[in-house]
Amino acid sequence: MPDPANPGQRFRLDLTWLTSSWTCIFGSGCKGIYADRPDDGCCTLGAHFTDDDDVQRVRAVVAELGEDEWQLHPGRGRFGDQDPSRLRAWTEKEDDARKTKVVDGACIFLNRPGFPAGAGCALHQHAVLTGRPPHEAKPDVCWQLPIRRSYRTVERADDTSYLEVTIAEYDRRGWGPGGHDLDWYCSSNTEAHVGAEPVYRSNRAELTALMGEGGYAELVLRCEAHLDTVKRARSAGARQLIPLLVHPATVAAGTVGGRRTRVPRKGAAPPAPGANEPAHPVPPAKGTRASKASKPRRSS
Repeated sequence: MPDPANPGQRFRLDLTWLTSSWTCIFGSGCKGIYADRPDDGCCTLGAHFTDDDDVQRVRAVVAELGEDEWQLHPGRGRFGDQDPSRLRAWTEKEDDARKTKVVDGACIFLNRPGFPAGAGCALHQHAVLTGRPPHEAKPDVCWQLPIRRSYRTVERADDTSYLEVTIAEYDRRGWGPGGHDLDWYCSSNTEAHVGAEPVYRSNRAELTALMGEGGYAELVLRCEAHLDTVKRARSAGARQLIPLLVHPATVAAGTVGGRRTRVPRKGAAPPAPGANEPAHPVPPAKGTRASKASKPRRSS
């Protein structure tokens, strides 16, 4: 479809993925990408940064994190004069590419089970605590996963060209050869296809960031039309067409069009609007800033 904001660009959309019932189940059944580290989710390897803007955006959030929010906070040094957001304190190089440090087997920002503020990403929790969208606080690869944006230039027969932007599932193949080594991965497993709403709705904030407001609005129209086609196929008895229209894990989970009952998240705060992860998969201890932020609010 054309990009409303850029005539030289077109979107290619994987509607079976974007209308699937996938949701992040970190802390609610996620097995982790490695069997021996189930509490890590997909945070075991750390996060590679896409560019310097990505680094600096996260660095600004790191500067705000308190030691009561971040279990592996590097501190301010012996004399209290060290900047905790200094890059060497929380990043490292791997094959000349900058990424978040891995400490004790997982990302430095992953608060482990038992931490008073609650287990999970310290950056994500801080975003929820301060009322900002989590995708504005986390590395690009973290908030996009398992949505993948890729690019290619398409050459037409008349010697013109356009940039094709694909919005699709970040499946095992997206990890490269290392994807074969993952013991479990959520996007293709039925356990994670239990979302209350399809991906294009539950990940509104992330998709808007990837496509722009106009692009997302056009995406919604196409996803709604696709779900209507699915509904018609089911009601017309043409169920043999469903595997062609619906993500196989959503079909297997029996949640076509989104689960109609809420997925229980034991002790968890509700996800922030547009965020694809629960803010606190493990309940924070009483008395912390996180526990105060996660108290239920009365609705009018």
